[in-house]
Amino acid sequence: MKIAMIGSGAAGSVFACYLKKGGADLTLVDRYKAHMDKCASVGMTFVTPEGEELLTGFKTAATAENIGVQDVVILMVKATQTDSIMPTLNNCIGEDTVVVSLQNGLGNDDVLAKYVGKDRILYGFGTIGTELPEPAKCVSKPESGIIMHFGAAEKSPLTDKVGKALEECFCKGGCPTRFEADIRPFVWKKAISNSGYNTLSSLLRLKVGEFLDTEEGVELIKTVWAEGCAVCKAVTGVDLWQDMLEELPRLKTGFATYYPSMAQDVLINKRQTEIALLNGAIARYGAQYGVPTPVNSAFTQLISCIQKNYEKQYK
Repeated sequence: MKIAMIGSGAAGSVFACYLKKGGADLTLVDRYKAHMDKCASVGMTFVTPEGEELLTGFKTAATAENIGVQDVVILMVKATQTDSIMPTLNNCIGEDTVVVSLQNGLGNDDVLAKYVGKDRILYGFGTIGTELPEPAKCVSKPESGIIMHFGAAEKSPLTDKVGKALEECFCKGGCPTRFEADIRPFVWKKAISNSGYNTLSSLLRLKVGEFLDTEEGVELIKTVWAEGCAVCKAVTGVDLWQDMLEELPRLKTGFATYYPSMAQDVLINKRQTEIALLNGAIARYGAQYGVPTPVNSAFTQLISCIQKNYEKQYK
């Protein structure tokens, strides 16, 4: 199975390594030249809780223009960049290519549907902490249990075939994965979870375990999650509140010493975040369905203000 990983930063590289171990023919696409060059010439050092190994045989490119038609194209660029990246992928997306979003946030399937039919779209996520400490070295910090979930935007023979093949490939590579019959509750749960720990870590400038060690931190995350659950119930009919409460102990252990992706964007790399697809999306759906979301709205405004003013911040 020929797979192109569009966006091969920390998460894209980790996902690519699992697929490579599972037997996929991988092409990494990213503008990080030092990373791409070393992956192609030397290979990628893959660090997991079990140890580290060097994986070789990656093809790499700065753009997808000349990589040829792929069986699967996986998007791991920021969800806010999907509209700008999709027109550049025409040469690698054929009539039977399935496009997969494993990006953070809500509404990724609807964005992709502007470019390919929903019967050729898979979407979902991984619950894996990831790091890229140097070129051609990525670190996976997975949670326990199933850590990759995805499903079809619209069920079809093609999405069934590719979804099952991807599930098998990820599992064979050491990443417990499930191809879900209905992915929506899982996507909402992940987005609500991120809207709490990812955004709070960024705003408080603390690792996840550090702010969850305080009563105030726990109350904050419960408050933002409660809003998200109310919106999810209005949109999908699914009540996720008990599921979210069960997330807390897993976050305290699995992500305790970790700065999640948005915190890395805000605190370390000074990049634009995916706040609009997380708290911002929850607030937008809330407005659409008449569910108040004052905390999600405030968090969205705070992060938006921060990312517009990195160069002006007090040092």
